[in-house]
Amino acid sequence: MPDYLDDLRLAHVLADAADAATTDRFKALDLKVETKPDMTPVSEADKAAEELIRGQLQRARPRDAILGEEYGVEGTGPRRWVIDPIDGTKNYVRGVPVWATLISLMEAGEGGFQPVVGVVSAPALGRRWWAAKGHGAFTGRSLTKASRLNVSRVNKLTDASFAYSSLSGWEAQGRLDGFLDLTREVWRTRAYGDFWPYMMVAEGSIDMCAEPELSLWDMAATAIIVTEAGGTFTGLDARPGPHSGDAAASNGLLHDELLGYLNQRY
Repeated sequence: MPDYLDDLRLAHVLADAADAATTDRFKALDLKVETKPDMTPVSEADKAAEELIRGQLQRARPRDAILGEEYGVEGTGPRRWVIDPIDGTKNYVRGVPVWATLISLMEAGEGGFQPVVGVVSAPALGRRWWAAKGHGAFTGRSLTKASRLNVSRVNKLTDASFAYSSLSGWEAQGRLDGFLDLTREVWRTRAYGDFWPYMMVAEGSIDMCAEPELSLWDMAATAIIVTEAGGTFTGLDARPGPHSGDAAASNGLLHDELLGYLNQRY
């Protein structure tokens, strides 16, 4: 089995470059923000970071395909880099420090492309998380200064901490009743949103999280980090991996109950 460590090192180099670009424009008074056709915001920093990552990938991995949120797919083949230049753009443009660059390498396999490398870099929080298939998940300042991630061992909902993004998506899908029942059952709920709760699941500080509507670039990097930390990452339909257009992540011990509540009246 490939060890993917060279690809992981490259992903860190890409994240370093993106961090420099996005941090430079964070809280800039002249930051330009547009509205995309799906009514979500995109800033000049989103576009610049993705262009920067694409340029470096084209030089370092010219045979690999690239899929990014802002510029779509380029190239074909069994390896595909998946990029979200700024996950949490709404936070970014308002000066909230909870945003990150998400970089993943996916390889063709059974059931389609699967993530084998993931890096989530949140420079405004001073945090970075990463994983490579078969090598575990880590957090730290660099590859050589890192701590291994492990999910929690909480096995009762009444002891569990559950994170989510917002209520509107659950309501739009007709899942709000089950969602609210779950929040009444668990020990604690918090709406951290975006990439952060998945990283908290991986590091064991919360026990489960879910979102009702996502794209592949929102999930590819977080999925491999959660699973390499010993957790479970599926769609709400229980399909493993980042392919369902929604996500549920947990320490594994609570996953069936998590999905049960979110699907109970759907």
